[in-house]
Amino acid sequence: MKLGLTLGYWGAQPPTDALDKVLEAERLGYDIVFTAESWGSDAFTPLAWYGSRTNRIRLGTSIVQISARTPTACAMSALTLDHLSGGRMVLGLGVSGPQVVEGWYGQPFGKPLARTREYVSIIRSVLAREAPVTNDGPHHPMPYRGPNSLGLGKPLKPITHPLRADLPIWMGAEGPKNVALAAEIADGWLPIYYSPRMGAMYKGWLAEGFARRSRPLTEFEVATNGQVVVTDDVDATVSAMKPMLGFYIGGMGARDMNFHKDVFARMGYEKEVQEVQDLFFEGKRDAAIAAVPDSLVTDISLIGPVGKIRDDLAMWEEAGVTMLVVGARSLQELRTTAEAVLG
Repeated sequence: MKLGLTLGYWGAQPPTDALDKVLEAERLGYDIVFTAESWGSDAFTPLAWYGSRTNRIRLGTSIVQISARTPTACAMSALTLDHLSGGRMVLGLGVSGPQVVEGWYGQPFGKPLARTREYVSIIRSVLAREAPVTNDGPHHPMPYRGPNSLGLGKPLKPITHPLRADLPIWMGAEGPKNVALAAEIADGWLPIYYSPRMGAMYKGWLAEGFARRSRPLTEFEVATNGQVVVTDDVDATVSAMKPMLGFYIGGMGARDMNFHKDVFARMGYEKEVQEVQDLFFEGKRDAAIAAVPDSLVTDISLIGPVGKIRDDLAMWEEAGVTMLVVGARSLQELRTTAEAVLG
């Protein structure tokens, strides 16, 4: 089992201890550090900063939002960071949600699967650098010939030769069709929440995509968020994890379109997450947080003494997970997690 460190996206101010965590994670044997973006800090810039101070740890985006950049702009950032880091870049992509895509980026959210397929195809063409990049699809036409076009667009190849044509592309995906698409066109899947007891369901989704895959399948990575907390006080830890889950289930999306809520409904918590959302939209946030079931938290986390965590790891591996991606509130938490998972 590999370990990844997620730093997420910034809040009101940049974090003051992120670089210390990255350096310690590299020393401890973590495989990768991930950054994210929502509608504040971007994902690429911090990775360049951390990459300049490290030598081995891979640098991943989990995730960059495909509506934030054209596919060629995203490919430029990825190939640049791959060169600067000596081939350590992992490009994690995702569609985000309609509130962010249409509200922040001013782009349409419709047809997310088709948009993703085109987006990844164009990035692959840029990285391959075999011919000038063109695309006949409706979402990212290249050259552009639509309204206000001057008709002078020219197909181009990147000036800079990419370091790796096979730079890994992983996809953040939550629903069965998205996960199958990741298995078909990407090199890894980044689940935001994962329950190992649902492993057979996830493997089925992946198998559907693998059956349609045209690219060679070597190592397909499943790098899931799975908080690891070494503690003897399981109840207190579970309670401390509920506020963020309550927010994602209740408020991180529209009432009729919340992908995070749907993830837990598929795990068998349909009634419970509906109650969380109803309470959240009624403005009863404390009640919404309290309504998050304890078992929901423990389904997606590894909590307890070191011995229990090591025993439970086998279940996660059997369910197809190749990497646990964890957050860490402190350097000590980084160390205890590494001890529990890596030995």
